[in-house]
Parts: sequence; C-alpha cells; structure tokens
Amino acid sequence: MRTNLYNFSATTNKGEDLNLSSLEGKAVLIVNTASKCGFTPQYEGLQKIHEIYGPQGLVVLGFPCDQFAHQEPGTDSDIEQFCSINYGVTFQLMRKIDVNGKDAHPLFVWLKEQAPGTLGAAVKWNFTKFLVSKDGSEVKRFAPTVEPDKMHKDIEKFL
Repeated sequence: MRTNLYNFSATTNKGEDLNLSSLEGKAVLIVNTASKCGFTPQYEGLQKIHEIYGPQGLVVLGFPCDQFAHQEPGTDSDIEQFCSINYGVTFQLMRKIDVNGKDAHPLFVWLKEQAPGTLGAAVKWNFTKFLVSKDGSEVKRFAPTVEPDKMHKDIEKFL
C-alpha cells in the first residue's frame, strides 16, 4: 500500500491522538509554526484561511517547532494561549515537534520527501507550509515567505 497523509497520526496540543485518516476527503494545510518569529503574524492569515475554506473542507494544522533559533520556547498550553489571545486562532494546534533531524516527526519526514524544497528536503525555517490534496497523496510546499493570502488559488485547486 502506498503511503499517504492518512497513514500518519499526531498528537494535539491537548495530548489527544489525531489519526489523520479521520481527515480523509479533506484538503489539509500543515504548517510548522513559532510564536517568536518574524513570520509569526502569518497566524492571522492562517486563521483567515481556516475561516474561509474550513466550511469547504480545508483543515489547517499548526505544528509548533522550536528548532529554528529557539523561536518557540513555550509549552503547548503557552503556545495555545498566545495564538488565541494575539491572533484569534481556532484551527487545530498540535503538540510541539521536531521537523528536521533524527527526531523529526514521521509526518514531516514524509512531507519533505513528497515536496522537497528548492535547496533540498529539509525545512529551512518556521512557517513552511505543506498543502495536501483531498486524497492525501499530492503535496505542494510553500516557503515561509509565502503569505497565507497568496495561497488561495492553490487551496481552491485542492478543494
């Protein structure tokens, strides 16, 4: 059987297992996030995408990561509070993970294999975005510099 998004699971910031097979038939936007980064204001744009496209079948998952210049030092609870208060985030935040290296979450290992960056597979910085098709197999990667409001056309194509 070919590996796709639905072969993975992850842990929510509340400590609950999320089997990604429960998202079958939905497009999924997966983002490694950080609260103390120059790109942190993108939380606002990600929330807007969640509000616009969520009812149409898009799921946004934020995966906090502290691998880049220690820009996500807080606990899962701290991160949720920060995102809620400062950006009104209601999309699903996940438990803090590694996206690169020997402890990289298996989901990110797969995402990087499916959509390597222009300079290699590794995630280069916070707010790298991966858009996954409704069948869980096609992945499009967006650099941290791509603002969420520049992704509408691609999201609509995947819906």
